Amino acid sequence: MDEVEVVVAHSERATLRVGDVFLKVDTDRARIDVEIEAMSRVPVPTPQVLWHKPPVLAITAVPGTTLGRLGGPSTGSPAGWAAAGAAIRKLHDAPLPPWRGRAGRSVAVLAAELDDECASLVTNGVLPADLVTRNRRVAETALRPWSAAFTHGDLQIAHVFVDGDEVTGIIDWSEAGQGDALYDLATFTLGHEEHLGDVIAGYGADIDVEVIHAWWSLRSLLAVRWLSEHGFDPFAPGCEVDVLRSRM
Repeated sequence: MDEVEVVVAHSERATLRVGDVFLKVDTDRARIDVEIEAMSRVPVPTPQVLWHKPPVLAITAVPGTTLGRLGGPSTGSPAGWAAAGAAIRKLHDAPLPPWRGRAGRSVAVLAAELDDECASLVTNGVLPADLVTRNRRVAETALRPWSAAFTHGDLQIAHVFVDGDEVTGIIDWSEAGQGDALYDLATFTLGHEEHLGDVIAGYGADIDVEVIHAWWSLRSLLAVRWLSEHGFDPFAPGCEVDVLRSRM
């Protein structure tokens, strides 16, 4: 009998693996609906939807392995990272969905979130004031007008699977929608700056690297408190706090 593996679990949602089937449990039906609709639209490999009975979505596992993980070494080749960049470009060039995703939050909303989080991090002694202040300045570069693209919205390295130099699947589409393409590229390369050039080469377009750096700072500042409150460790080597330190 296949064992049940808890892939991720916190107060908002959980993902379980049973053999080659993933069961995603999410009481926010809108997130699951977005995931299903996004996977039906994108021109890149995704899991197959087996069935959906709210609050549970059953999907197939995708073949291949990830290129590494945040806080760990990269296990992928430069060709694999470039292939991921090419797949991301294909996604961003796809016809726009009719809804905004997490990467599509307005500049005003992001600036307000950033102000609140930075104040909380300093006031509660979570991070040193100079670290927060420096990264707040870096993050401001991301707060600019952008052209809408079809974005994944949570394109962590753990969500992209490859086999050699071929992308075999991209998972977890609940945050997808119209958004800033550079948000996806920054999320994917977070903590793996050494492969940014490979990803850009595969992406095949001029990229403002300073905006990528800004998104690294912005995403990390916004994530530290949430991660700490939901059982994750942003202070682990190579993770969000080390990303912030790298900007000093």
